[in-house]
Amino acid sequence: MKAIWIAFGAIFIAELGDKTQLAILAMKGKGLSGWGLFIGAMLAFALLTGLAVLVGEWLHARIPGEIIEKIAAASFVVIGALMWFGKL
Repeated sequence: MKAIWIAFGAIFIAELGDKTQLAILAMKGKGLSGWGLFIGAMLAFALLTGLAVLVGEWLHARIPGEIIEKIAAASFVVIGALMWFGKL
Protein backbone atom coordinates (compact mmCIF):
# COMPACT_ATOMS: atom_id res chain seq x y z
CA MET A 1 0.00 0.00 0.00
CA LYS A 2 2.93 2.32 0.73
CA ALA A 3 4.17 2.00 -2.87
CA ILE A 4 0.72 2.97 -4.16
CA TRP A 5 0.64 6.19 -2.12
CA ILE A 6 4.25 7.10 -2.95
CA ALA A 7 3.60 6.58 -6.67
CA PHE A 8 0.30 8.46 -6.51
CA GLY A 9 1.80 11.44 -4.70
CA ALA A 10 4.87 11.67 -6.92
CA ILE A 11 2.93 11.37 -10.17
CA PHE A 12 0.12 13.68 -9.03
CA ILE A 13 2.55 16.46 -8.12
CA ALA A 14 4.85 15.91 -11.11
CA GLU A 15 2.03 15.85 -13.65
CA LEU A 16 -0.04 18.70 -12.20
CA GLY A 17 -0.41 21.30 -14.96
CA ASP A 18 1.92 19.55 -17.41
CA LYS A 19 1.75 19.63 -21.20
CA THR A 20 -0.43 16.53 -21.31
CA GLN A 21 -3.15 18.20 -19.27
CA LEU A 22 -2.97 21.28 -21.47
CA ALA A 23 -3.19 19.11 -24.59
CA ILE A 24 -6.30 17.35 -23.24
CA LEU A 25 -7.79 20.72 -22.32
CA ALA A 26 -7.18 21.97 -25.86
CA MET A 27 -8.68 18.82 -27.39
CA LYS A 28 -11.77 19.16 -25.22
CA GLY A 29 -11.99 22.78 -26.35
CA LYS A 30 -12.23 21.48 -29.92
CA GLY A 31 -15.35 19.54 -28.97
CA LEU A 32 -13.91 16.05 -28.58
CA SER A 33 -15.65 13.67 -26.20
CA GLY A 34 -14.66 14.20 -22.58
CA TRP A 35 -15.03 10.50 -21.77
CA GLY A 36 -13.11 9.57 -24.92
CA LEU A 37 -10.25 11.88 -23.97
CA PHE A 38 -10.26 10.59 -20.39
CA ILE A 39 -10.17 6.94 -21.47
CA GLY A 40 -7.53 7.57 -24.14
CA ALA A 41 -5.31 9.48 -21.73
CA MET A 42 -5.68 6.83 -19.03
CA LEU A 43 -4.81 4.04 -21.48
CA ALA A 44 -1.72 5.97 -22.62
CA PHE A 45 -0.61 6.61 -19.03
CA ALA A 46 -1.24 2.96 -18.11
CA LEU A 47 0.84 1.72 -21.04
CA LEU A 48 3.70 4.13 -20.33
CA THR A 49 3.64 3.33 -16.62
CA GLY A 50 3.66 -0.39 -17.37
CA LEU A 51 6.69 0.08 -19.59
CA ALA A 52 8.41 2.12 -16.87
CA VAL A 53 7.79 -0.65 -14.34
CA LEU A 54 9.17 -3.31 -16.70
CA VAL A 55 12.24 -1.26 -17.58
CA GLY A 56 12.71 -0.34 -13.91
CA GLU A 57 12.57 -3.99 -12.92
CA TRP A 58 15.08 -4.90 -15.63
CA LEU A 59 17.42 -2.08 -14.56
CA HIS A 60 17.06 -2.87 -10.87
CA ALA A 61 18.28 -6.42 -11.51
CA ARG A 62 21.45 -5.01 -13.10
CA ILE A 63 22.14 -1.63 -11.43
CA PRO A 64 21.93 -0.66 -7.74
CA GLY A 65 18.87 1.43 -6.83
CA GLU A 66 20.95 4.36 -5.60
CA ILE A 67 22.57 4.73 -9.03
CA ILE A 68 19.19 4.52 -10.79
CA GLU A 69 17.88 7.30 -8.49
CA LYS A 70 20.90 9.50 -9.26
CA ILE A 71 20.52 8.92 -13.01
CA ALA A 72 16.81 9.79 -12.78
CA ALA A 73 17.54 12.95 -10.76
CA ALA A 74 20.26 14.03 -13.20
CA SER A 75 17.89 13.40 -16.11
CA PHE A 76 15.28 15.69 -14.54
CA VAL A 77 17.91 18.41 -14.07
CA VAL A 78 19.12 18.11 -17.68
CA ILE A 79 15.58 18.10 -19.09
CA GLY A 80 14.68 21.08 -16.88
CA ALA A 81 17.73 23.01 -18.06
CA LEU A 82 16.97 22.23 -21.71
CA MET A 83 13.40 23.43 -21.22
CA TRP A 84 14.62 26.54 -19.37
CA PHE A 85 16.86 27.49 -22.29
CA GLY A 86 14.25 26.63 -24.92
CA LYS A 87 16.16 23.67 -26.34
CA LEU A 88 13.41 21.14 -25.66
